[in-house]
Amino acid sequence: MFAVLRNPTYAKLFSAQIIALLGTGLLTVALGLLAFDIAGGDAGVVMGVAMTIKMVAYVAVAPSIAALVARLSRKPVLIIADLVRAGVAVSLPFVSEAWQIYLLIFLLQSASATFTPAFQAVIPSVLPDEDEYTHALSLSRLAYDLESLVSPMLAAALLTVISYHNLFIGTVIGFLASAVLVVASRFPRIDAPPPSGFFDRLTRGVRAFWASGELRGLIGLNLVVATSTAMVIVNTVVLVQGDLGRSQPDVALLLGAYGGGSMIVALCIPKLLEHLSDLRVMLAGGIAPPILLLTAVGVMAWMDGTPQWIALFVLWVLLGAATSTILTPSARLLRRNSSEQARPVVFAAQFSLSHACFLITYPLAGALGAAIGLPAVALVLVGIGVIGAATALMTWRTIPARTSKTHSQTSA
Repeated sequence: MFAVLRNPTYAKLFSAQIIALLGTGLLTVALGLLAFDIAGGDAGVVMGVAMTIKMVAYVAVAPSIAALVARLSRKPVLIIADLVRAGVAVSLPFVSEAWQIYLLIFLLQSASATFTPAFQAVIPSVLPDEDEYTHALSLSRLAYDLESLVSPMLAAALLTVISYHNLFIGTVIGFLASAVLVVASRFPRIDAPPPSGFFDRLTRGVRAFWASGELRGLIGLNLVVATSTAMVIVNTVVLVQGDLGRSQPDVALLLGAYGGGSMIVALCIPKLLEHLSDLRVMLAGGIAPPILLLTAVGVMAWMDGTPQWIALFVLWVLLGAATSTILTPSARLLRRNSSEQARPVVFAAQFSLSHACFLITYPLAGALGAAIGLPAVALVLVGIGVIGAATALMTWRTIPARTSKTHSQTSA
């Protein structure tokens, strides 16, 4: 897997991704502490609004910016996005009102909604070989999972010797270092798409999804991912400390179990895709979360004590594994169903559509969980997950299976 890092351009871009992710992780911790300084007991409300703004920016801004910059070279787009993110991070320690946080978060997440799809879209051109690209996807998934584990620990260690305001400096350094690495990277030549109207560019990504059976099925699996992720991210702390009465370290342990399951699958995916088609692997991952959440309902309702804790730990590992089984190969579908010129808008469409699913499941998991309890909200999420999995299954059932190996042989 790590042999792909011998490609100097990809090695620089992967390093840029890791550094920017660590900076973003530090920002998340610092932002929560800043919100508490400004709003006190209402910090949760401030953070909730900020995260909603983040999702709205992801859904609305990604396709709009992709359409605006469609004919620009991708390197300056990535550099400008990093510089905007660094500028926002510099400004955050000086805010004194909640509305200022909201404005800066919108700018920051709009820049991230510009950077991430554009970054993802350039990697297939840097690594045209599908096997190498699959290894790169696994590394990317590992980077996201490791960041979720490392950033909080790094922030906790730094906070023992510095104030939280200085965490923003780490964020600024991360984004600036990412920009420098992008500058140092040699991008492949990619011809600009032919001139067209803004509305045509804006809707091109969604139209590509509608025209492709593989991408229509991916929308259903995006919904499945959103159900399991919402249950884990929104309700793990409520489950562990509220329902089970366990300690704060156990919250981190259960979240770590989810991330660990995801990392195990990310490591195994390249070998798995040599023998099985990505659609079959992703469908298996899509069917699993509703079953696992339904099992969790039984565990929460009818078990207690140590056996219940062990069962939930195992289920969270399996949920992380199932989610990674969908997410890691998904970019192969985007690559396969887009040209080099159209790739940025297709990746932006996936970025937008997938986060639109979170706008549905996150509020449901939070509000309904508080109103009707965790077992009941898990059942609601099971129902949504079944709809998503059934959509993918019905859409993909007539599409021929293709493994990475057979695709490579056919291309040769």
